[in-house]
Amino acid sequence: MSDDTNNSTTVDESTSRVRFPGISPRAYEHPADRGALATLRTVPGFAAVLKAVSGAFTERGERLMALASAIRVGEKQYPTLHRLRNECTETLDLDTPPQLFVARDPAFSAMTIGLDEPFIVLTTGLVDSLDTEGLRFAIGHEMGHVLSGHAVYRTMLIRLLNLQQGMAWMPAGYWGLRAIIAALMEWFRKAELSCDRAGLLCGQDPAAALRVHMLLAGGLSPSDVDIPSFLQQANEYESVEDIRDSILKLKYVSAMSHPLAVVRAAQLQKWAASEEYRSILAGDYPRRTDDEPHNTWSEDVRSAAKSYKDSWSSSTDPLAKILGEVGDAISGTANKVWNKFGQKSDAEPDEPANSAKD
Repeated sequence: MSDDTNNSTTVDESTSRVRFPGISPRAYEHPADRGALATLRTVPGFAAVLKAVSGAFTERGERLMALASAIRVGEKQYPTLHRLRNECTETLDLDTPPQLFVARDPAFSAMTIGLDEPFIVLTTGLVDSLDTEGLRFAIGHEMGHVLSGHAVYRTMLIRLLNLQQGMAWMPAGYWGLRAIIAALMEWFRKAELSCDRAGLLCGQDPAAALRVHMLLAGGLSPSDVDIPSFLQQANEYESVEDIRDSILKLKYVSAMSHPLAVVRAAQLQKWAASEEYRSILAGDYPRRTDDEPHNTWSEDVRSAAKSYKDSWSSSTDPLAKILGEVGDAISGTANKVWNKFGQKSDAEPDEPANSAKD
């Protein structure tokens, strides 16, 4: 975190919301997000697939399709969304506001795509369902994807999912593609948790964020949902005692690109009550100017490992406990080996010798 002497935030006097000059995405990124992405980059063939997919599709074409089939938000078109987009840009201190489109689709959805100049697409189903502060949270969430540079990998995932449908008849290529897609989905589930935090930083209204998650989970109206009962569902999901349930959770979640809505809501509310969130609001957060040019693979993976370990340690899920115990055993053995033999080499022990580079 930055020194106290450098702490500074700007308050929008008209709304009392705090702005975050120069904020680094590391301020809100979930450690498992960074670790999953760092590990993803080491998957054999990942760099080659990224390059091939990027060359096979053009961002210009995707932007033209949005221009021709959706409403581009501006001063005269969806002016409220235009204002929220600009306010979120100022809150997270992005250089320029990304283009924003509203597409006709009854599904409750939003996405950020594009490689060079990411743009945001909201569906009419989402716009119709949310109040102003809910929309601020949703747009802020997508702004988090922009600031974190997620759009390139999200775009890759969308393209690979489309490509996969035409490759089922090619067993070798198909299964290699499935491995890349599975790794991307694991990362993106964690990236969604990160960007929920970015959305909360934009709105600074945990209740509004919770309303969005309740709608995602099936709440047609906030008056139909009891908040304590809703959050209790997440606790029950995490507290299963039968390992068969643990295996079923793993089976179903692994194929999803987004985290489960009820669990996702509980995780964000937990972060909203944390000292970390309060420190950011007080101006104590990392700045982009202080970020290293290239964050090491080992640093991000260690951070992710700690996050998973902490989660497993606090969970009552029997499979999580087993994973935690196995992880402790492996970690202890690895430390003993390194303490005995590691000093013989000056090389960084955690850095892969041939890790893929973007």
